[in-house]
Amino acid sequence: MPTLLTSATVIEAAGSPPKRIAEWIGRINSGTSQVSIAHMNSPKGWSEPGQTPVFDEYTLVLKGCLRVESTGETLDVQAGQAVHCAPGEWIRYSSPFDEGADYIAVCLPAFSPDTVHRDDE
Repeated sequence: MPTLLTSATVIEAAGSPPKRIAEWIGRINSGTSQVSIAHMNSPKGWSEPGQTPVFDEYTLVLKGCLRVESTGETLDVQAGQAVHCAPGEWIRYSSPFDEGADYIAVCLPAFSPDTVHRDDE
């Protein structure tokens, strides 16, 4: 039987200035460990520490532009584009442009603070 989720749980985000994370599906909002789906909204100038997660992360940018840095390159992912970051790959997300970024992030398995492995700040 389908389960209707009528609201998301807003989660505190890493980085500065604060970004909004609304988890729809995941460990907190739906008790799901297989996948997490969250709506993110990051303001101009937001950045977070680098990380080496042990999960796949698929990101679809809805508005603005999300910068994704890896060891080998920097990608500016525009509205209407998506990016996949593989487990074990060092990455850092930011939104340095005027419009910030509005995007959907899907993590397999679900995001967990214990499996993101953030760099020391």
